[in-house]
Amino acid sequence: MSEPSPSPETQPEILEPEVAPEATEESTAPVDPLEAAQAEAAQWKDLAYRNAAELDNFRKRATREAQETRSFANADLLRSLFPILDNFEMGLEAARAESEKSMIFMGMSMVQRQISDFLREQGVQEVEALGKPFDPNLHDAVSQEVSPDVAEGTVLRVTRRGYKLKDRLLRAASVIVSGPPVPAESTPAA
Repeated sequence: MSEPSPSPETQPEILEPEVAPEATEESTAPVDPLEAAQAEAAQWKDLAYRNAAELDNFRKRATREAQETRSFANADLLRSLFPILDNFEMGLEAARAESEKSMIFMGMSMVQRQISDFLREQGVQEVEALGKPFDPNLHDAVSQEVSPDVAEGTVLRVTRRGYKLKDRLLRAASVIVSGPPVPAESTPAA
């Protein structure tokens, strides 16, 4: 059994090595080996500096990202804690309505202080809302009410507290905002 001879399409193309312009007979200026070596050394030195700078930038970026990850690692845990805290505060208000001298109210007040201290230690801050101008980046408007005493667009009441972790918003505050005054209806003249 003989193998078929390769067709011109299947034969690999043989490439001639490229000859550098310095090696051709046409170049007339002789190249000084010392200058060529110095140029090559300068090129490698530049490449080494660039790689060192790139590595330094990578290290700084990795350190910054790791620090940011550590800073905000508990964000999801804290977000899931807020509804529990809301319910606890509703229970605290119910206990306060019964009697502020009851042992239940005093115990719940101590627990609330502990939770507040814990959140503060974690870097959590409450979003300031009451009496402040409405900010859609920090507040979630659930309703508008007309108030003759307060300027339009000012937060009248907070229905659900908002929280920030350092400079990042974890939960927007749900607020009721003062609306524009209702125009007085004119009564038709008789």
